[in-house]
Amino acid sequence: MRRAAAFLLGVCLLWPAPAASAAEPGPVGWASTGSGTDGGAGGRTWTVDTRAELKQALANDGEPTAPKVIRVVGDIDGHEADDGSLLGEQDYAPGYDLRKYMSCFGEDGAVWSDTRFDYCKQQRQLRQTGSDKEKAQIQLTVPSNTTLVGVGRDARLLGGFLTVNTGSDIIVRNLRLEAPVDHFTGWSPDDGAHGNWNARFDALTIITGRNIWIDHCTFTDGRFPDREAPLGFHGERVQRHDGLLDIEDGSDFVTVSDSRFEDHDKAILIGSGDGRGDRDRGHLKVTFARNLFTGIAQRAPRVRFGQVHVVNNVHRGWAPLYALGVGVESAIFSERNVFRYPAGSQSLAVADYGGERFRDIGSWFNGRPARLNAVASGLGLGSDVGWDPADVYDHHALASPSAVERYVLRHAGAGRPYGRP
Repeated sequence: MRRAAAFLLGVCLLWPAPAASAAEPGPVGWASTGSGTDGGAGGRTWTVDTRAELKQALANDGEPTAPKVIRVVGDIDGHEADDGSLLGEQDYAPGYDLRKYMSCFGEDGAVWSDTRFDYCKQQRQLRQTGSDKEKAQIQLTVPSNTTLVGVGRDARLLGGFLTVNTGSDIIVRNLRLEAPVDHFTGWSPDDGAHGNWNARFDALTIITGRNIWIDHCTFTDGRFPDREAPLGFHGERVQRHDGLLDIEDGSDFVTVSDSRFEDHDKAILIGSGDGRGDRDRGHLKVTFARNLFTGIAQRAPRVRFGQVHVVNNVHRGWAPLYALGVGVESAIFSERNVFRYPAGSQSLAVADYGGERFRDIGSWFNGRPARLNAVASGLGLGSDVGWDPADVYDHHALASPSAVERYVLRHAGAGRPYGRP
């Protein structure tokens, strides 16, 4: 193991960082229902501090779905090759050039042409092959019956594309997840009024996953914020990040608790698409409890189809486009959340994206009752969401904005102490 791993492990024993164990309470919310969620409890324990070691631990010596606890020490970079070197854009696609790629759309980015310049066809091919090679490098799939937990205060997955594909009974805890930069993000001229960049990779994507608990994690753009991206078309920055967390394709019984989502545009998307009710209808049962959303522009979360409970979360920072997005056939039950934006009104808290219903109990906007049901009614949304979390699972909601903020600011995120509200 590289670096002074043994020393780090010794240090972390002196500090009560959150780590999954049988002595601690399990998740609140949807992840506690059905068969429950205990991850890899009772299985083999791995301790890793390189990407190669993490990949080996996930494979678990040929038994990937056998119970296992994987302890992450320090930094693991998704672009780290097996020899320890870090790969970059030119390693994935030698000769690719963003400016050349953009020039093939014309000055206004309106139409691609393979013949606009003699290099356009090559740049198109390099972008696609480079994207595929980057995905093959940075994607790390977490199988069933796994606990992936950071050790101490500073465990980080940098630029990795963590995925769950049909996995169940999984815990991801006490990790700082830096969203990957898509070196080969694609421009779509027909997406929106003036076109949009579409990056490919999330920090964590859950596809057809069940009984998953994400706890005490921090999701962020980290070293590569959008404001430092190259300039693209129409004087706007190139979008090199996709989401922080996506939950889709019929995933179910997920809890996201005591975590931080920081400095990102489109943070969390629940649902595969407006036309994917065949996959998602009746699923996507997710709880967000006691999380901090700071500097998030939108999708905190945006929901399609799911029965989603958002309780005791704190939203703050500059005024976003919106916080809670009410999508097609969604049933969001909002309970005692805190919205603190210096500018703007309660309308920043809720936006309609094809939904029909939304319910809030007791949330606050800048310290005063938010009255989000009235905001939702003004958008044409009814307040009967057809379910109540209290009928499904036990939970305790903090009852004042000061109590919610005090708890969340102290406990939410990687490297912060475990608490009980």
